[in-house]
Amino acid sequence: MATDPRRLGFLLAVHRGGGILAAADLLHVTPSAVSQQIQRLEAEEGVVVLDRGPRGVTLTPAGRVLAETAERIETELVEARKALAALGDEVSGRVAVGSFQTAIRAVVAPVAGRLAETAPGIELDVQEREPTEALRLLRAGELDVVLLERDYEADSPAPRGTREIVLLDEPWRLVVPASMPTPTRLDDVRDVVWLGPEPGTAAARALRRLARGLGGTVRTRHNYYDFDVALSLVAAGLGVAMLPALAVEGGASDEVPDGVTVVGLPGLGSRRLVARHRATRHEPRPVVSAVLDEMVAAAAEIAFA
Repeated sequence: MATDPRRLGFLLAVHRGGGILAAADLLHVTPSAVSQQIQRLEAEEGVVVLDRGPRGVTLTPAGRVLAETAERIETELVEARKALAALGDEVSGRVAVGSFQTAIRAVVAPVAGRLAETAPGIELDVQEREPTEALRLLRAGELDVVLLERDYEADSPAPRGTREIVLLDEPWRLVVPASMPTPTRLDDVRDVVWLGPEPGTAAARALRRLARGLGGTVRTRHNYYDFDVALSLVAAGLGVAMLPALAVEGGASDEVPDGVTVVGLPGLGSRRLVARHRATRHEPRPVVSAVLDEMVAAAAEIAFA
């Protein structure tokens, strides 16, 4: 007959309490209940586990073996409960992130790769979206986090019910045709032709700010939304543009076409990347907060030349 592990608990209580009466107090049962369980344990194992004398009981060598076994089982159960508690606290679930190309490349993709190794319970759903569409999906609850761009001087508070976390401020870079003399100060580009950024973008706001610093207006031709398009137009000698560093440095530098010179000038300012999420009594969920923390950490690792 196999030993009932529950009986080992009674033997362990006798060992720790020093007797039947003390074990009964520890277990909140009657002394006769303790004695019955010990007798059944002895019957099941075919050994005597207690020496019963006029001054009480002591464990026999066999009793000590079983008491030590009971202690190991108790320790294993404690560790098992800790593991179960950790499983209950494990951050897991799906997080939908809406972003744009440069932010996906520099922040979101590295975070996705890192989470796949460190937090497999988190399912990251990355969606390349234009800001207007991304914000609509955030309001509708279809996206959990939206990455947005701002010119650093055009910052504004997040709408009610949302919160924004600044990820990084990246410098603007001037991109000019290689056939053009390399500018060394802003006055050198006062009279050049600029490529026109899509209205409403951070690049458009930055160009308006720069124009004010150069006297009020700049000449623009053509129109672009995608930074790769701007680089192609610059390479063709059709104008100059102001692009964020993430679009032309690091891994992106491999995509800068021949015929383009990237210049860093004082006074160009910076583009700010922020992560917006819903902020209510129940949001962000722990899994969303975990993803946001990883984004902040990934952005902090980005260095600019």
